[in-house]
Amino acid sequence: MIRRTYKKEVKMKRQIFGIHHVTAIAGDPQRNVDFYRNVMGLKVVKITVNFDDPGTYHLYFGDQTGRPGSLLTFFPWPGGAKGRRGAGQIDSVAFSVPHGSLGFWTERLQRHGIGVERSVRRFHEDVLRFFDPDGLQLELVPHPEPDRLSTLTEGTAPVEQAVIGIHGISLMESDPEGTERLLTETLGFRPLAKEANRLRFETGPGGPGSFVDVIFVPDAEPGHVAVGSVHHVAWRAPDDSEQMAWREKIVDYGIGVTPVIDRLYFHSIYFREPGGALFEIATDPPGFAVDEEPFELGTRLILPPWLEADRGRIERSLPRLTLRGLGQAA
Repeated sequence: MIRRTYKKEVKMKRQIFGIHHVTAIAGDPQRNVDFYRNVMGLKVVKITVNFDDPGTYHLYFGDQTGRPGSLLTFFPWPGGAKGRRGAGQIDSVAFSVPHGSLGFWTERLQRHGIGVERSVRRFHEDVLRFFDPDGLQLELVPHPEPDRLSTLTEGTAPVEQAVIGIHGISLMESDPEGTERLLTETLGFRPLAKEANRLRFETGPGGPGSFVDVIFVPDAEPGHVAVGSVHHVAWRAPDDSEQMAWREKIVDYGIGVTPVIDRLYFHSIYFREPGGALFEIATDPPGFAVDEEPFELGTRLILPPWLEADRGRIERSLPRLTLRGLGQAA
């Protein structure tokens, strides 16, 4: 367990509940689906398009219903340039897996041609690090509470070994002071522990899904978001009113923030933290069953109502995508 280094306040401040989703940039969409569905065992929750760029897929992976906190999503850019890891960038995404499963995952990843680093210890946790086919840095961290297991598999990994959800993110900063102040003074995160140049914060109830590690990299060049890098991280708001309260608080802090944007499955606001990484606050409702039956999630291309009239043109512009093993195609 992590040794907590902060003092609890008598009066709790407003807090972000945890991670809603993380969105990254992929290259080839078929390779992306094959890896996250067939190797990582995640469910394809939704096949849609980037609402701001309908010529690009937006692929959602998570548990059977797309539970907030289980979601890793991608904008695939076929033929796109590679991103560059650096300051002001979300450096890695960590998943929680069941206690005792790292041996299973090491063998499974290696069998699929994915190189893995030797498991290391960080904040009293074992961490297995590797990269997806586009170069996105991923980590697996065992979680000892079996009652928090959620079925994220479609039968490609045993439930006893399956990914549980997102554990946390790591954020690289050349000057972390402003980022740390935003996290603690405005977003309600709590400093939890420090190791070397890494400071861990948590929010909400704590534990997996609540962690953000700020890594101090004083000499790093700014990162560049492209294929193989994280586009943004979204934090959870339980409803629209809570989201608006957060928006007002961020504006009062002096950071520019977008109006509320309808993403159909949630409502979003976006802003950049002082180091430059893109943050989002997304509502938990309405969820992914607003335009598909739960048993149909992720089986076909879904467009928002305002793009449906352009379906023919959009479908012709997108690469063909097949869910191998199910006999289904988008």
